[in-house]
Amino acid sequence: MSFFCNFQSDRCPGQITGNPLNGLCEKVCIQVKKVFDACMQQSQLTGIVLDITNLDPPDVTYPLTFVSAKSSTSQGTITNLLVEPLTERPNSARVRADITIPVTVAYTDANGVEGVADSSVTITKDVILNIPAASIMPYSVEAVVSLVSTLGTYTGENQFTIDCCTSIILKIVMEVELLVPSYGYTPIPPCQEYTQEVCAGFFELPMYPQ
Repeated sequence: MSFFCNFQSDRCPGQITGNPLNGLCEKVCIQVKKVFDACMQQSQLTGIVLDITNLDPPDVTYPLTFVSAKSSTSQGTITNLLVEPLTERPNSARVRADITIPVTVAYTDANGVEGVADSSVTITKDVILNIPAASIMPYSVEAVVSLVSTLGTYTGENQFTIDCCTSIILKIVMEVELLVPSYGYTPIPPCQEYTQEVCAGFFELPMYPQ
């Protein structure tokens, strides 16, 4: 059982039916990360060089054959960040940064042994985002990243050159205490254990053909 498996409660997550005010019981203060602004850029990049490290297994027979590459986490690393407020656009700023995407590379060696390795891709972004007005609490810039590639060639010892597709979401965020309406605490239903019913279908058969 779970929230969405026949668990009947007016205080569990799901679609609202009827009057949405029914069941509201308090205003609560929650600590959350508020997103003040965000934008996404998707790009198709060619000729990206990947220097791989931490090969697994460590003993390989060269040359290697590229299989695929994909981002290993959705959190990008931001460096060389520069935020310049725009005088002609109130509450807006030019946000420039280098975004590093951690990447896992899959390959096969000359003996056909499959392996994986670590790498990264760094992309420079230069965008305009809204920033909050001056306050005691500081805002920060975060990057949500994704990369995928199925096209690449081995171009040197522990090096691939690939074509890839990337998505980068830049966000202006701040840790805040937010006041929201609440239906109270969520009741947690018991888990439904997974069992493989080996006799399912057999016990439902009639004794004799119909």
